[in-house]
Parts: sequence; C-alpha cells; structure tokens
Amino acid sequence: MAPAYSPVLEARRIFQLLCAKGDLLGLPESIQEIKNNITIESEHDRIYFPIPFKETETAAALKAVEGAAAAALADLKFGEKDLEVKVDLERATCFLFQAYLATVDGLGKLDKGVKAKLKDTDLLQAQSDPYRRMSANLYETRDKGEYYHIHGSLEATKTLKMIGLDAFRPDLKTHEEIVSVIEAAVRKFSVQELEEMNAYQKQAGVPVLKHADFLKTPHGAAAAKEPAWTVSPLENTSPPVPLPAPTLSKPRVLEGIKVLELCRIIAGPTISRILAEYGATVLKVTGPGLSDVPFFQVDGNMGKQATEIDLKSRQGRKVFESLLEDVDIIVDGYRPGALEKLGYGPESLAKMAQSRGKGIVYVNENCFGYVGEWADRPGWQQIADCVSGVAWSQGQFMGLNEPVVPPFPISDYGTGCMGAIAALSGLYHRTTRGGSWHGKVSLLQYDLLLFEVGQYDESVKSQLRSQMSQDFLAMRHSHSVDHISGTTLLMLQKRFPELFDKKRFCETWFSKAYGADTCVVKPVVEIEGLEIGFQRGSRPNGSDQAGWSFGKDDDFCKP
Repeated sequence: MAPAYSPVLEARRIFQLLCAKGDLLGLPESIQEIKNNITIESEHDRIYFPIPFKETETAAALKAVEGAAAAALADLKFGEKDLEVKVDLERATCFLFQAYLATVDGLGKLDKGVKAKLKDTDLLQAQSDPYRRMSANLYETRDKGEYYHIHGSLEATKTLKMIGLDAFRPDLKTHEEIVSVIEAAVRKFSVQELEEMNAYQKQAGVPVLKHADFLKTPHGAAAAKEPAWTVSPLENTSPPVPLPAPTLSKPRVLEGIKVLELCRIIAGPTISRILAEYGATVLKVTGPGLSDVPFFQVDGNMGKQATEIDLKSRQGRKVFESLLEDVDIIVDGYRPGALEKLGYGPESLAKMAQSRGKGIVYVNENCFGYVGEWADRPGWQQIADCVSGVAWSQGQFMGLNEPVVPPFPISDYGTGCMGAIAALSGLYHRTTRGGSWHGKVSLLQYDLLLFEVGQYDESVKSQLRSQMSQDFLAMRHSHSVDHISGTTLLMLQKRFPELFDKKRFCETWFSKAYGADTCVVKPVVEIEGLEIGFQRGSRPNGSDQAGWSFGKDDDFCKP
C-alpha cells in the first residue's frame, strides 16, 4: 500500500530542488551549507486549498529559501553561523491568502462597511462598482469553448468601451445581470479579434490557454526555458558594501537597509513587506491620482511608511532623487518600461550607483517575464493564471470542461516571496562581491514553477474533490476571483478552523493612520536568535512625508 501523501515531505523535496538550482537562481553560495539547518514542519500535515497545484508546499519551500538567504546575511552581519531556520506549513498557507485574513477595525475584505474604514484610492470605481469590477474577468468568446480574460485593470472604462459597452451601468444589480451583459458583448468577438483590440488599446487581457497550448506559443516556449527567477549583475565596479552595523538590542538582519517600493496591488508590495519583516526601512512611493485597491494596503503596507511623489514634476523628481542618494534596494512593480521612461530604470540607477560608489539592488516584478514576445505586455495575477494554463487546470480539476480562476491571489504572494529572495540574494552579492544587482521575478514564472513541481496525483485530487462544498463546485468560468475566494474562505473556515487561530497566526497593531486596530498575518520564517517582525503598523498610501528619517510612530503592537 502506497504511503499517504505528506505536504511536509513534498515541501522539503521542492526546497532541495530549488537549492540544487542555486547558481541559476543567483542564490548565495553559502545556502548549500545553510540548507542543512532548515526545518519545514507542520502540526497537521494536510492540504488546505481546493486547487490541483502544490501551493502550500511550494510556498513553504520558497519561504525556506528566503530564510536561508536571510541566514546567509546574518552570518555576514553578526558572524552567526549554523542558525536554525524554521518554516511552519500552516503559516505558509496563511501567507498565501493573508489579505483575506487581515482586518481593519474588525472588518475584513469581504465585510460590508469596511470601505468606510479605508482611504478611497479606487479613484475610478474599478473595484467598488460591481459592473466595472467585472471588466476584469473571464468570458467565453464567439468561438464556443474558447475563452478570453478581459482586464480593465484599475480603470475599466477603456476595456468596457472596447467591447462596445457603456462605462457605467447602475441598473445592473446582480452578478447574473452583469455577466449576461458583459459576456454577451465578449461573445461577439473571436479570441484573435479580442487580441488585436486589446493590443491596440494596451489593455491587460489574454486568451485562456491550456498549459500544453501555452507552451506551443513563442512566448511560452521562451518562458519555459527560464529559471523561476534570476539575479544578475548590473555593474561590477562598485566596491563591496558591508551591511550596516547593528544598533538595536534585538538583532535584525536588514536593520539600516533602505528600500524604495514603487508598486501597487499585491505582488510587488509583498516583496518589500517581507523585507520590512527582516528590519529594512521601507518607503512606499505612489503618485498623485494613482488608483490602487484600498483594502490590500491594510496588509501590504505593514511595516512601511508610505508617501506620494509626482515623478513627472521637477520638484517631485528632486525629492525622489534625494531619496536615491541613500537607497539600497529598489522594488519596481509597474508596467514594463514605465520607470525607464522617467529615467529611473535599472540601468540608469546602476550608473547612479557607480557614481556614488555604492551599488544598488534593483528588483523588477511583472506579469509575463523578461524574454519572449509578450514580455512588455501588462498583466495581473489572473492574467498569468489564465494564459499559463493554471485556470484550465483548475476547471478540469473541478470536473468541468471550462477554465476557472483559482481562489485567492496565491500567485501574487508566491511571486512576492520570490522577489524577496532575489532582493536578499542581490544584497548578499553586493556585500561580498560589490557591484549592483538585478533581480527579476514574474507571475508567469511562478505559475511555471507550479507546473514544474507537478500537480497532485489523481488519488489525492479525488480526495480533495470529495471534500469540496457544493457552493465551491458550483463555481464557473464567469465567477469573479472575489466570488470564488469568498466561497473558498467559507469552506476553509468550516473545514480547517485551525487556520483561523488569530493568536497563533496573526498579530494586532494599532494604526494611527487608520485610527483603528489592524490585524495581519505574522511573518512565516523563524530564525534562531534573530528578531523577525514589524516595527510599525500599516497605513494607507500617501500617509507620510518623503524622507528616510522615520522617527517614532504612534503605532504599537497589542499583546
């Protein structure tokens, strides 16, 4: 009789797989020794998500690599070798849907009334208006059995008008009414016509492909040859830069490291949220009039300060360039080429670093990766999941002959973890070798890592299907990621109450900027003798002045 499937053993296997690719992934060389001090453990050793991919196992393995990279830096900073690193499978699971576990003043993402607790950065009603929200969704096309994911991003009007619809339809109240109108409009076009319209309008839509079909595309063939992430030199003339000397009684490996975050939504902000957990000083920069999802800031802005700078104005550029004088790590999650057009791309900032005699680490996060004909296309998590074959695999797993987007922004969080690993690795190389370093991560490469790791075998899938609620099994291609995630959340709360133990997995901070308590998921990684955690609570975008002198916050963590 075959042994029962063990997520812990599989997470350990994936961890070893990633370590074996250390050179390709640009990992610190010392990880090959540190990996022996990594423990991946679980109280329950079970699969939680109704998904055919090994999401928890992959996340735990990535967190183990993250912890190993942090331990390598701790050796450089403190001279501490052989530190024990622990990763808990349940914590890694919570990490993958932490936006749905977060609360502000006791209200979560899906609760009525939470909007009143948030700063309204949904400036164009792309999230708050249900009809406009569904401009980012998966629909069947004129060719029966072929699907296209249109995506209005944070604006919606351009995509809706592209398919011949009004920008606003306040008369449409229910999900069924909205889908009937939008899908009828999408069904007037073939996939090829939608691709041409989408390209002309520069929107973030994609055909929904099965994985085998994606690999046959020129972009899929090119992307499949790439590693999950890369870390490579931008310049090699800047001297090695020692990590800042510790000043706190509790050792924090990234204390004194300054991070500029230029990102929105989830994946990019997750990179710098993780860096803040290790003690980095993180300043998030957004532009005036720039839309963002309000609730994601509750979780995503933990441990940071958040300011607003107009990079297109003379004064704004002056302020930003004064911040660049001291920056160590830049995290860029905007549309490919956006910061290059402003003169702040990786090559330009590497030249700046050379002139100041101190290298930088520049981390790019995008949707499609950095090779292939679609590398410059904009995109979000659902876009990567649909084009790579993840959505078709999800639907088939559920017994359907149609694609379904998976619950929760899991690819976002996995990509964020890969970005944090790239940042930690680049910092290690700057410390030991000098120069400036370029980390590259993408949502698509995370999805391809899932395919490389492999889906559950059929016996495990069958067992998972038998445990699904009827409400979840009723999900179809046109249900939004919010609807699918909300349905999944209710199912998880009923089946796995241990995941919702707030005392074990979450912490509560009073946030002065929100004027309320915020509850967020704790860091996943534990490292012997090191302090890992936040130094300040969350805040909405644009809450702080632009500068590195953060001073003392009125935020505090509650016992």
